[in-house]
Amino acid sequence: MAKPSYAVKRMNPRFPFSAQAEITLHDGTWLPAQVAEISARGCYVDTLEPIPVGTEFELSICDGTHTCELPGKVIYEHVGGGFGVVGMGVVFGNVGFEQHSAIDAWLVELAGHRSGTSANP
Repeated sequence: MAKPSYAVKRMNPRFPFSAQAEITLHDGTWLPAQVAEISARGCYVDTLEPIPVGTEFELSICDGTHTCELPGKVIYEHVGGGFGVVGMGVVFGNVGFEQHSAIDAWLVELAGHRSGTSANP
């Protein structure tokens, strides 16, 4: 049986992005995670523990220099490569100006790297 394709038409481009993350569930449970891709509306994270689709949580993303904390919700998940890693598509919840600014700064830098140019002249 063929695996489902996760390639869909997205409204916002998604960029490869490597950053540490922390997921805090509403019951206080904390899980380490790794962000693998990011867009203006969400990201793709890997964890060692599955989180059910529809679960809302607080997500903290740190690229080593900047940290952004925002609400997230699992919209899909799949087990990857037999290594016990669970990949999840996360949509961002209502975010404020500071969170938008942090995400936008990352995206501008990533878009510059993708096109082979620098975002800073």
